[in-house]
Amino acid sequence: MNRAATIALAPLNALFGAAVKARSAGYRNGLLKTHRVSAPVISVGNITVGGTGKTPLVQWLARRLADGGRRVCIITRGYSRENPNQRVVVTDGEKILCDIARSGDEAMMLAWSLLGRAVVVCEADRVSAAQWASEAFKSDVLILDDGFQHRRLARDLDIVTIDATNPFGNGRLLPAGILREPVKSLSRADCVVLTRVSDEASPELIDRIRKVTSAPILQSRTVIRQIRSLGLTDGAHETEQLNQPLAAFCAVGNAQAFFEQLRKAGLEIAHQAAFRDHHKYSQSDVDRLTQQATTNGAEVLITTAKDAVKLQSLRFDLPCYVAEIEVEISEPATLLALIEQAITRKKA
Repeated sequence: MNRAATIALAPLNALFGAAVKARSAGYRNGLLKTHRVSAPVISVGNITVGGTGKTPLVQWLARRLADGGRRVCIITRGYSRENPNQRVVVTDGEKILCDIARSGDEAMMLAWSLLGRAVVVCEADRVSAAQWASEAFKSDVLILDDGFQHRRLARDLDIVTIDATNPFGNGRLLPAGILREPVKSLSRADCVVLTRVSDEASPELIDRIRKVTSAPILQSRTVIRQIRSLGLTDGAHETEQLNQPLAAFCAVGNAQAFFEQLRKAGLEIAHQAAFRDHHKYSQSDVDRLTQQATTNGAEVLITTAKDAVKLQSLRFDLPCYVAEIEVEISEPATLLALIEQAITRKKA
C-alpha cells in the first residue's frame, strides 16, 4: 500500500484500532462473556487477513485426531454461503448433506477431504454450533476454524498461524494494513505455527514473535500430496504425467503462494489467473480461462481443491486438474502433545 493511501486511511485505521482495543479489554475485564462447552475446543486462527495456510492445518489436525480414535467436529462460519445465519451440517462424517451454495467453498472442501473422519458444521454463532454439535454428534473434540478473534467461545487451545513469507504486512491494522489485531495479541496464543517456511524461518521473525509470547513456535510448509483430475475425489495423477505447460488459476486468499507451490514442484506455468477469494465461477469464466490458456500455449488447466468444489457443474474444453496439498509440520509430536494436554485438562 502506498504512502498516500496509508495517510488517507489513517482515520479509519485509528477507529478500527480503538474498536479492537476496547473489545480486547472487554474480554480481559470480564465485561464481555465467554461460553464454555462440554467438549474440548481447539482453535486455529490468525491475526491477518488473506491466506495464511490455516485450512491445511485444520485438515492435518482433524486427520490426526480422527485416526487416533477421536470423534472430531469442525465448526466454521462457512464463508460466501447463502443464508449465512443458518446452521448447516455439511457432513455428518459419513456423507455430504448439503450443496455448496449452503456451505460455502472452504467448508465443502473440508467436508470432502475429511469424509469418514470429521463432522463439519457451519454457523455464524459458533457458541450455538459448538453446544449443539457436542450433543448431536457426541463429539469429543471440536476444531474451531478461524477462531482466534471469535472469543465468545472459550477454547482449550489457541493455535495461531503466521505466513512466514508475509507475516504482518506493513505492520498496520485494517484497513491500512492486513492485521486484524496488533501483533502483541499473540500473547493469547498457546502455540504459533509458521506456515510456508521454505527452509528455516528467519531469526528476526522468531525473535519478534518471542517478544510477545512464550508459546511454542513450530514451523511448517505445504507440499503437493497428489494431482487428480477434476471430478475425481480420489486417484492420484503423478505430476510428471501431466502435459505441460499448464494454465493455473485459483480464487484463494494467497494466490501467489499457490502458483509458487506449483513452480517449486517443477511444473511449467504458461498462464496464471487469480480471482478474488471465494469467487463463484461461471461458465464464461471457464471459457475465458480456456481461451487465455490456449493463447499462451497451455495444454491443461490446474487449480486448488478449494476451487474444485465450485467447478463440478461447469464444462471444460481443456483437461482440468486439481493440486491437493497437505501441511508438513517440523515438530508434529509437540503439537499433538499440546492438544492431548488440552483435552486431558478439559476432562479433569
